[in-house]
Amino acid sequence: MKNSITYVAMDTHKKQHKIAYQQPGQMEIIECTVLNTARDIKKMVQKILREAPGPVEFCYEAGVCGFTLKRRIEALGCRCRVIAPSLVPRKPGERVKTDRRDTRKLLPLFQADLLTEVQAPDEPQEAARELTRLRETAQENLKRIRHQILKFLTRHGYVYTEGHHWTQKHMTWLQALEFEQPRLTQVFENYFAELVHCLSRLKNLDQEVTLLAQSPRYKEIVDGLCCFHGINTLTAITILTEIFAFGRFESARHLMSYLGLTPSEDSSGEKQRKGAITKTGNKRIRRLLNETAWHYRHRYHPSKALEQRRTGQPAWAIAIADNAGQRLSKRYRDLIRKGKLPTKANIAVARELAGFIWFMITQYEARANTKEAA
Repeated sequence: MKNSITYVAMDTHKKQHKIAYQQPGQMEIIECTVLNTARDIKKMVQKILREAPGPVEFCYEAGVCGFTLKRRIEALGCRCRVIAPSLVPRKPGERVKTDRRDTRKLLPLFQADLLTEVQAPDEPQEAARELTRLRETAQENLKRIRHQILKFLTRHGYVYTEGHHWTQKHMTWLQALEFEQPRLTQVFENYFAELVHCLSRLKNLDQEVTLLAQSPRYKEIVDGLCCFHGINTLTAITILTEIFAFGRFESARHLMSYLGLTPSEDSSGEKQRKGAITKTGNKRIRRLLNETAWHYRHRYHPSKALEQRRTGQPAWAIAIADNAGQRLSKRYRDLIRKGKLPTKANIAVARELAGFIWFMITQYEARANTKEAA
């Protein structure tokens, strides 16, 4: 069956794609270029299907085209794999890179099954992920405009010294500022209008994300994750939308490795050397876990807010979260006593926290499947 498959490698770009494929049993590699439109892609796929003696499989590296191209190809009856670019084998001595070379290099690797496929979300999962990423972008934009306002005021001698920035008192102080130069007044008013817009936009997106978290697809597991110390609704829904399929990880260690929280290593023979964490995979989840892990630097004791979040949640979920709180708090203090830097101890806690999250979600999915089967 495998000998009858026609393999097609694609080097994708915003406007057009470079195609290379090889018919089973033939040495000639056929190349072509296709525009990045639904019509042209359909014509290209149908042409290859007519020529192929059997099934046709496509592949392209994850990038600018996202997963829309994959869905268009699969809608026409062909399998399409999205490949992880960072895991494509490369020769150290290669110094020439062109679209044609990329497709011709990808094709034999695809035929030999040496490429690593990226897990593709379905359309609702991708839409949910886009929403949480938009909220993160809005937060970054707000941070940026706040920095710009403070630096602008500092350049012109206006320094707030009556407390913390961005409190209600500070906002009142900003609104009362007056400048001698009319142009400076105009600049500040534009800055302030942008600040108000960013605040309003972030507030609206927070509401949208909360609605997403309370939707039937996510509500139960979001509430379960909120049983963890340091995880709120925003963190929980971001973890779920970014990873979206925890079942693809065979164990907690696989998830830790995917998130780049495991140490790098350069060992050979008797020489063993472990370095910093690999920082591969999803950087958004890695950042969230790093921030959440700081909550465990103190002795674990459930707060009133945490107890409120746990109200009405299943006992098994609370038990997992309690075990995590006790273990991770002790883990941090033990590492500090051994002389580890707080940042290194925090990364170790974040790594183990990822394991507890994996365990809770897999337990939830197993229980849900059992309930459906019954």
